[in-house]
Amino acid sequence: MITTSTGTVWPTEVRTLAIDIGGSGLKASVLDTAGQMTAERRRVDTPYPCPPKTLLAALGDLVEPLRDVHRASVGFPGLVRRGRVIEVPSLSRATYAGDRDPELALAWSEFDLGSALAELLGVPTKVVNDADMQGCAVVKGQGLEFVMTLGTGVGTALFNNGTLLPHLELSHGPFRSGETTDVALGNSARRAIGNEKWAKRVRRSIEHFHEMLWFDHLYVGGGNAKQLSIADVGPKGTIIPNSAGILGGVRIWDLHTEDS
Repeated sequence: MITTSTGTVWPTEVRTLAIDIGGSGLKASVLDTAGQMTAERRRVDTPYPCPPKTLLAALGDLVEPLRDVHRASVGFPGLVRRGRVIEVPSLSRATYAGDRDPELALAWSEFDLGSALAELLGVPTKVVNDADMQGCAVVKGQGLEFVMTLGTGVGTALFNNGTLLPHLELSHGPFRSGETTDVALGNSARRAIGNEKWAKRVRRSIEHFHEMLWFDHLYVGGGNAKQLSIADVGPKGTIIPNSAGILGGVRIWDLHTEDS
């Protein structure tokens, strides 16, 4: 048997269903105790509009062949506390690159996604911010480690000596007058201005985050990290594969508490 740092006991060969909910795609696989995939990763496009009922139906179809598991870990592209969605920019739009839809935002606000997924999947389920889950796959447990994910929007996570700190939506702070980092570095902006100008924005944002946090190491992931070079992320930075969004599904059970 395996006992996590939170006191939960799992079978020695515990199998974890890991789900990565993104603004453009839904991905899932099964992980062994070492965090390695034991099933081929499955992916479908994220449906739009995507209220909770639509997302649950899409995830149910996606993971149907992956049901032989003991627990599930879910990375979600928004702010989640104790399984409840506080807000989610990407899924609050009727179309992928559209404007915020008030009705969708209301449908997601305070939705108990953790309980809904636990009922759907039939196993204990942990729902966390997707950057938190990505970070769990790569952090070394040394000093203040900052994770930045670049996809539909921008996600962030902080770890101090291996402890996942309470989630903060740091990318929702101002990048420049009238525009947040989440918008300025989001995928729609990248497509509009091109990769070269977008990478310059990324470099500027990293400088801003460092001035606020003085992190010891930076990890940059997400689907658009592949558009960057090592020089773009600076001497403290590492570019991590997008697969980290799934691979953090095992360590999240040790590093995350319900108060995070």
